[in-house]
Amino acid sequence: MIGSVKNILPKTRWVQHVLFWGLYLLFYGILYGAYDENFRHAFIKEAMYLPVKIITTYFALYFLLPRYLLKERYISFAIWFVISATLAGILQRFVTYYLEYPMFHPNGQNYPLFIPIKIIKGVVGIYPVVFFAVAIKMLKYWYQSRQTQQELSNQKLEAELKLLKTQIHPHFLFNTLNNLYALTLKKADTAPAMVLKISDLINYMLYECNVKCIGLSKEIKFIENYVEIEKMRFGDRLDFSLTLHGDIDDKKIPPLLLLPFFENAFKHGVSEELEASWVSATIGIGQGRMKLKLENSKGEYTSSHANGDNGIGLKNVKRRLELLYDDNHQLQILEEQDTYLVILDIPINQ
Repeated sequence: MIGSVKNILPKTRWVQHVLFWGLYLLFYGILYGAYDENFRHAFIKEAMYLPVKIITTYFALYFLLPRYLLKERYISFAIWFVISATLAGILQRFVTYYLEYPMFHPNGQNYPLFIPIKIIKGVVGIYPVVFFAVAIKMLKYWYQSRQTQQELSNQKLEAELKLLKTQIHPHFLFNTLNNLYALTLKKADTAPAMVLKISDLINYMLYECNVKCIGLSKEIKFIENYVEIEKMRFGDRLDFSLTLHGDIDDKKIPPLLLLPFFENAFKHGVSEELEASWVSATIGIGQGRMKLKLENSKGEYTSSHANGDNGIGLKNVKRRLELLYDDNHQLQILEEQDTYLVILDIPINQ
């Protein structure tokens, strides 16, 4: 299939070139023919001069333009342009003297062949079509360059997003393995159950998150499984609530986008509490947007910057939000005396 398309493209270009010169000949034949009401004379004359114009045009398109002008070798371009224009004018004069004059103006050969003003006039007659063709080629180069730059920019952003997402894995594993280690030290009965939960979470991260967007319901289920692990660790000391508003069916978000906020809530709000601690989350869907409100208790000795810019997970997710949504998102991280509050507002896909 690809090979057949490649075979068609050169043929299509030939058709385009033939069509261009055919339309050129038709346009000027009708234009000059209407001027003196002699269309036969006008078409024959334009056909005589057409080869010189074609040679000059393609010399500019495939030699001067790519080799000198696009490479910003302006002095060499100017020299070659003057040489090619002079030769084109001389060729044009030869056509006039040996073809047009014998057919339509026999007395024209009574004058010398090389008359500078006649050569300059020939150059002026040639280059409008050359400049027009070069302008089309330059526009094509500009468009292709823009497309290439855009593609490279998209690839760079995509690579950075993938890198940021993969960085979540070791960060998440480090935290969960620490949780598991704490339980094994206590010889807790919930350790085997935590291993199974961690296995489910890793399976989700490795095999279901290799897409740009994933179902919001799956992402919420992933968060709930993560919370179950934290509940095993903290037991009755933890009070967690998750409230959903709106229809989450068929809604999609980038995978693992919410995890760092919940990790941070437990890491800096719950693990440092000596007594009862709590995490409250609300996810609302409406008018094409999703709003997360996540609030957690704050330990007495919790660093005042724990939920700020110093956390690796939050730095990561902030950069992901910038790349994914640019200015079309809002993220607020508010610190009160006893609580932390995160408010995230992003567009939601369907």
